[in-house]
Formats: sequence, structure tokens, C-alpha cells
Amino acid sequence: MTNPSSANPVLLEIDDRKVARLVLNRPEVNNAYDGDLIQAMLTAFEALEKASGIRAVVISGNGRHFQAGADLKWLDTLRAASAEENIRASRATAEAVRRLNSTPVPTVALVQGACFGGGIGIVAACDIVIAADDAIFSIAEVRWGLTAAIIIPQLNDAIGVRQVRRYALTGERFDAQEARRIGLVHAIVPASELKAAGARMVDQLLQNGPDAISQTKALALESSWSMIDEATFERLVEMHAKKRQSGEAAEGLLSFVEKRAAKWR
Repeated sequence: MTNPSSANPVLLEIDDRKVARLVLNRPEVNNAYDGDLIQAMLTAFEALEKASGIRAVVISGNGRHFQAGADLKWLDTLRAASAEENIRASRATAEAVRRLNSTPVPTVALVQGACFGGGIGIVAACDIVIAADDAIFSIAEVRWGLTAAIIIPQLNDAIGVRQVRRYALTGERFDAQEARRIGLVHAIVPASELKAAGARMVDQLLQNGPDAISQTKALALESSWSMIDEATFERLVEMHAKKRQSGEAAEGLLSFVEKRAAKWR
């Protein structure tokens, strides 16, 4: 099942072994996410839920970068929208991460270049992460006066609260070696070998019983930070949306557009 159109923000292909490949496909903006990409991810997850016998999902990004976070021009547009529209956008984003996190089959992320903001949320929600040696990471929301509210549970699972308290507060960039040290990344390979490393990992996964894998993943998630109740999910969505319409976010996004330091610096 393939849609090769470059106009599609997410491409989905399922091979004969029932391995799904989900490709973020906005290389012209470093795969930054907007409403269309989020909806395309949700549509892809719905297709995977309907497909029978899926064994694994591999997520990658077209172009030089895996995923550079939110499209800040889109965020600026949302700032001027209604509170209801903001909440809808945050809920859709949170739901995409939640579906990825709870997918009952193994998920493998292949990361090259930039992996910022929401890109780290995608990575944190995956079971296995392989990074190219040129990968750069940042939980960057605070730099623009925003919060990473909807991906904090997945980050807590992936790197632990102590590391979240550093990297989500500083917004600093860190390389693949540091990402592996803190647990965000499992393996690092040369960029030219990233696809092959992903294929080897899939081969390893396919040697195992699919039902046993599904049960093991479900058991692991039972005690995770990311298995939150609906009330907590809605609270994070509302916090995420409300902060986007704050004066601090307005200044942060304007500083990006004007290529200057934010006033709080």
C-alpha cells in the first residue's frame, strides 16, 4: 500500500512481510509538522489498525532531517485562531503521539539530522530508536515561549524525569552520543548505514512471536508514565493550547520570524 505523491505529508507502505514504513514527507521544511501532517499521521494509524497482521512499524523522515518540530508559521496562525481551534490542534497532535506510543506492534524510529520538539515526542513514543551519527536533538519548545506539555509523559518514559528536568528546561541541543547516554537513542550508526541498521532491527523483531511481543509491550506500558487517564490527557492538551496563545509565545514566535533574540534574553 503506497502513495508516492510528494504532496502527501506522510507516506505509508506495507511490504509482503507486513512491515509498515511510515515516512514523514515535508522535506522542504525539514518535515516540520502542521495540521495536515498531523491528520495524515492519524489517517496512517487508522489504516494500520484496519490492516491485518502488521508485524512492525518503521518511522523515518525524507530529506536531510528527521523532524524539525512544529512549523512555527503554522503555530503563529493558530495563535490568532479561536481557543477551540487551538485545543482541536493540540488534541490531534497529542492523539497522534498517543496512538504511536500504544501501537501494539514494535515501532522503530530512524533518525538523521534535526530531531526537535515534536520530533523528540515521536522518537520518545517509539520502542526502538536508531540514530545517524549526524543527528541533533532538542526539546526546543521553551525557546519560543511554548511548552512540551503533550509529550512530557513519553519523555519521562524515554529518558527519565531527571533528564527531562534538564533538557526540557534548557532547550539546548545535544548530539547522538548524548541522546544514547540518556536513553533516548539505542544505537548510533554512520548516516550511510541508517537504513540498513533499521532493516537488521526489523529482521531481529520478526524472529519473535507477534502475540508475545504485543503482550510484552502492553505489560511494559502498564507501568509507564505515558499511560495517562483521559482527564490528565485533556489537561495536558488544554495547557499546550493555552500556552500557544500566551503573550510569551507571541514574543517567542515573533523573535523567530524576525531572527532576533527574544526580549526575555
